[in-house]
Amino acid sequence: MKQGIIFDMDGTLWDSAENVAVSWNIAISESGLTRRELSTSDIQGVMGKTMDKIADALFPELSKEDRMNLLDACCKKENEYLREHGGVLYPKLVETLQKLGETYPLYIVSNCQAGYIEAFLDHYGFWNYFRDIECYGNNLRQKGENIRLLADRNGLDEAVYVGDIQGDYDASMQAGVGFIHAAYGFGTIGTEVLKINSFSELPETANIYFKR
Repeated sequence: MKQGIIFDMDGTLWDSAENVAVSWNIAISESGLTRRELSTSDIQGVMGKTMDKIADALFPELSKEDRMNLLDACCKKENEYLREHGGVLYPKLVETLQKLGETYPLYIVSNCQAGYIEAFLDHYGFWNYFRDIECYGNNLRQKGENIRLLADRNGLDEAVYVGDIQGDYDASMQAGVGFIHAAYGFGTIGTEVLKINSFSELPETANIYFKR
């Protein structure tokens, strides 16, 4: 039986909110479409949402066309900035990925724009840790659909999704996979689930899940 672990990005593997805010403010200034400046907390408040919903939440004063044009500019600048500057990795991420990879194939599914996961992998040289990735920006599919898509194309008989917010749990249920809550991240879960309070706890918790 092939078992695998699929990861969310923000609030699970890293916190990129501060540098995302910096990059978006550069794009906003260059666009001239709005005078609004975004804070790190603004970005944290929308992480995990699909990109169209983020644009609606952050730029409600703009027309739909201007909103989406600004979103495209922000996402492009963000990918460039994060590829160069990275974000904040959660403690013991590298050691834990190495340990997990000895037993399980690892994957990433996110609601992000195309190129975001690649920027993360490029900056840290993490390509060797992950077998496959998928995101909303590639195909405009919701997270639950993309979790299922990735699991099927990699022949996973059993999978668990590791994420930090309620939407991650809901997506895992839609996809028909298990769930482990990254409780150190940005959100809470409205039901009792397996959880980790630090990333380094994941190997033991994953073993508990797959051996249950």
